[in-house]
Amino acid sequence: MRLCLLAGFTLAVLLQCKIQSASAQEIDTRAGSERFSSLKREIHKRTADANALVSSEPRIESKPATRKPGSGSAKGPYYVDFRARTAASWGHAFVWFGKTSERQVEVAGLTPAGDTLAYVLGHLMWVPSETGASYGDLDPQYLTANYRVYLNESDAKRVFAYIKKLQANSPVWNAESSNCTSFIGSIADFMGLKVPFRWERPEDYVNSLKAMNGGRQIVHLSP
Repeated sequence: MRLCLLAGFTLAVLLQCKIQSASAQEIDTRAGSERFSSLKREIHKRTADANALVSSEPRIESKPATRKPGSGSAKGPYYVDFRARTAASWGHAFVWFGKTSERQVEVAGLTPAGDTLAYVLGHLMWVPSETGASYGDLDPQYLTANYRVYLNESDAKRVFAYIKKLQANSPVWNAESSNCTSFIGSIADFMGLKVPFRWERPEDYVNSLKAMNGGRQIVHLSP
């Protein structure tokens, strides 16, 4: 009898614990479900608020970038580049000229024709000259100074014709009078630029030419 009562009491306690455990699990499940539902409502609310904010702002349409007329400094398609480079003596001054859209470069400068002897004699007398490209004129590693100016097509034709004429009419070279700086100075003068004295070193001459003209990049010839 005692054993039956003890077994019944034990069974009742176990059933009560199980019922309480199931009730606790059900409460936790309901609480979790309510928290999840609340979180979903909060997410939906924030999304709706964000969409409402975006829709209320004025729409900005992207437009292709366009350059305003007259903005910047328009450079002509042709150029004359006054240049100086290193040499065995004082250096050399010359010009590049051509069209900006082409890689081909024309070179003009005044140098003594021949070797070192012609250069030495050229300090005492006039010697035969060359007026095209000389050694180092196309090599950027020898460049010491440059000043480039741009021209429109009609002005470029006049300047380029003058350079060709100057090349054809410069048969001699002399260190004091008919030298490389006086040669490029004649071109600059024809273009209407201010010109320094010819007896400066080529590098100083080109830098002075640029400074005297305020670094001006566009040249328009007078009629």
